[in-house]
Amino acid sequence: MNLVKHEALEANSHELEFSIDAQTFSDAVGKAFRKEGKKYNIPGFRKGKAPRAMIEKMYGEDVFYYDAVNALFPQEYEAAVAESGIEPVDRPQAELVSASIQNGAVLKVVVTVKPEMKIGAYKGLKATRKVHTVPDSEVDTEIDRMRERNARIITKEGKAEDGNIAEIDFEGFMDGKPFEGGKAENFSLTLGSGQFIAGFEEQVVGHEAGDSFDVNVTFPENYQSEELAGKPAVFKVTLHEVKEKDIPAADDEFAKDVSEYDTLDEFKASIRREKEDRCEQEADVELENDLVNQIVETMEGDIPPVMISTRAQEMLQDFDYRLQQQGLNLPTYLQYIGDTPANFQETTRQRAEEQVKIRLALEAVVRAENICVSDEEFDAEIKRIADEYKMEETKVRDTVPEKDVRGDLAVHKAIDFIKQNAEVTTEHVDPAQNQDAPAEDAE
Repeated sequence: MNLVKHEALEANSHELEFSIDAQTFSDAVGKAFRKEGKKYNIPGFRKGKAPRAMIEKMYGEDVFYYDAVNALFPQEYEAAVAESGIEPVDRPQAELVSASIQNGAVLKVVVTVKPEMKIGAYKGLKATRKVHTVPDSEVDTEIDRMRERNARIITKEGKAEDGNIAEIDFEGFMDGKPFEGGKAENFSLTLGSGQFIAGFEEQVVGHEAGDSFDVNVTFPENYQSEELAGKPAVFKVTLHEVKEKDIPAADDEFAKDVSEYDTLDEFKASIRREKEDRCEQEADVELENDLVNQIVETMEGDIPPVMISTRAQEMLQDFDYRLQQQGLNLPTYLQYIGDTPANFQETTRQRAEEQVKIRLALEAVVRAENICVSDEEFDAEIKRIADEYKMEETKVRDTVPEKDVRGDLAVHKAIDFIKQNAEVTTEHVDPAQNQDAPAEDAE
């Protein structure tokens, strides 16, 4: 490959013109004949047995040229891109300028490239690192959740109360006729959970096992089934069994049963430490977002729309793959959350635009500060990826492009650089008071 021409066009487009030497092109044409020549039917020859010269005489000397160019193009184009130093973000528009066995081939491509955005100040930025404190009530709530998860379900004698689990059969009727989806047997209903339409659970409260009774309700006006929305219904209910949760006491024995600690106080202290660590991590993330967003707001330059659409498509594919791993698909998920495909795609596009802007801003810092990634840092990252995904390091090196790994590491180093050169004030925030405490210290 010989790079003949490299010209920057408008709107983040570049034109490359490169040549393929005669020997390389001639060899590729020969391979194309051996692969495609069998498809041609020439009078006087059995199909697939005609000589190359006869095929070229009948169909033209260039009959195999485009197959040869297509075979050579990927590696020749990549070589031209590497020599020019550009970073394409879209598929190239290619044109065959000339081709012959004697002189080789010349190709021209126009491709959209990643822009080099201009940014404002990125040193001396001011931000507040807000760390949420962990009140006793939050620790107690976590203990209560664990007690709830470790509760035993036992049969209860007497009347059903809120919080009890009622094992019921029911069938719904409207105007004396049963309706679709209104019947179930041995259904476990936690009373007071709001799982059923308003008024249903309240009318089960007070009944005992063995009771059969009517529950009168009215479906909400915005109920999902138009046939039932806003209409009264009667449910025939039979209560088979009432159960309640036997929740363990919050004491040292409970701590021993569910943790590695001997006392409840030690267990609570461990929960507090975990929550405080999480709050510190969340504060760091919010601080980084704040600082980077300040830089993004100063950024100037045109972002090719294809960068945003490509990133949005990658995000949609990744999300759909993760849903499939859980036995779901995107249409079903959207039904669950009450969203539309159009709205979900637009939300994803907006997030993709934010991610592209952040990446471009941080890459601008990398260039401005000439941030580099050492071989030691690169090797350590390969090892981390290999350990995380339980792969051989050689497999990681073969799978993940080195340029991408080094680019990601450089961006992370840019974030660290921005934080180290920022004026950061730390505030400890009590979530119970929903207001910030006075600044305690500066970093």
